[in-house]
Amino acid sequence: MSEDVIFSPLAWRNLAVKNRLFRSNISGRFDNEDGSLTQTRINWECQFARGGVGAIISSFVPVQMEGRIIAGYATIHRDDFIPLWQRLGEAVHRFDCKYILQLSHSGRQMDLPGVHNQHRRSLSSTDHQEPLHGFLCRAMSGHEIERTVQAFADGAWRAREAGLDGVELHAANGYMFTQFLSSAINDRRDRYGGSLANRARFLLEVIRAIRQRVGPDFHLQVKISAVDHNDILPWERKGNTLAESLQVCRWAETAGADALHVSVGSLFPHPLNPPGDFAFETIASTYDAMLSAGTNTFRNYLLFRYRSLRWIFRWLWSRHQRGHAVEGVSLDEARAVRQAVGIPVISTGGYQRASLVREAIASGACDAVSSARALIANPDLLKQWQAGQDAPTRPCTFCNKCLLNAPKNPLGCYELSRFDGDHERMIATLMSIYDTRPELRLPPVPPAQNP
Repeated sequence: MSEDVIFSPLAWRNLAVKNRLFRSNISGRFDNEDGSLTQTRINWECQFARGGVGAIISSFVPVQMEGRIIAGYATIHRDDFIPLWQRLGEAVHRFDCKYILQLSHSGRQMDLPGVHNQHRRSLSSTDHQEPLHGFLCRAMSGHEIERTVQAFADGAWRAREAGLDGVELHAANGYMFTQFLSSAINDRRDRYGGSLANRARFLLEVIRAIRQRVGPDFHLQVKISAVDHNDILPWERKGNTLAESLQVCRWAETAGADALHVSVGSLFPHPLNPPGDFAFETIASTYDAMLSAGTNTFRNYLLFRYRSLRWIFRWLWSRHQRGHAVEGVSLDEARAVRQAVGIPVISTGGYQRASLVREAIASGACDAVSSARALIANPDLLKQWQAGQDAPTRPCTFCNKCLLNAPKNPLGCYELSRFDGDHERMIATLMSIYDTRPELRLPPVPPAQNP
């Protein structure tokens, strides 16, 4: 009997993974205001490592404080955080699971600035505000680009020093790298704008700077949106085509990337990333946390809050989803990338059926898949596949309530039907990662002063 390709090891140039299912990057407010990580994050990551995934791609981890998307997300911008990330890596490694740190920068896509970034415009490739929420920004100077390139290289060095297994550059889904790569966003007139080669310059400089800082033997992969689909608002341009992204992928390989992680979309969330339902009742109760963050957020809140207006947003959002499957939504794009490069490719997109994953890998469309929502719903998904099930007993419904809750509430599954309508059981599951019971320390008493 032939080996199941899902459970076959994956040996890359600088990384060996025990199977073909990766936990994709997904972010929650687990950490401290200063960017240091917590026991809660360790608990969160270890539930997936314990469930059997071959590797975990971390949440969005900024290389600078001005690159956060939401305060309360761990960062990698300080050397004294290295021991904290080392501790997390050690915890995940106990389950024979690899840990890949996603090096990130929000650019103009900053949802909740927090005290560090309050009242200042985010850095971007452009002065034009993000169109959906109206996040304000300003175009980076040449010096700021150089400083950011160095911050990514330093972040990769810290990840290596922490004993982590590799890094991923988040060059997808509308964040900083996308803002440079996309023809619909980048309007610069200097050496970082205009032609595709100029728009890719920032990403390629970061890849080369990382290689110079950590050498050739530390795993480095790039997550890229193969197609922008930037015209969610009809008056916006479509952005990069698949052909343009294939060229960027070839350049990234030449510059030193070991693998590519293929997604789609020029913002997050995007109708095609993640695809599925749009839970208006959920976002109506959480979007208020973002009201002060952008110039369009109050408009959006009204569209979410009032039933008579929701059809407008639903039409804008759902028109992109027609004809697209939820599972494997960007598999065709991954296949095209795989044919264009000589390095491994990971496909992301709602995978939770073993048969689809087997077909995707066996057909040569990709070398591995990544999933987040399906694993939030079932952290032991791989074990259920191993037991012979094609889909989990209680599958993810792709309602997207997990993501729409994340800016304000704990990250986790909020689909009540998966808990048989038992609200208390749902809350207990959400709270399980917060069972940290830290020691409460008292401050030292100052010495008595002589009268």
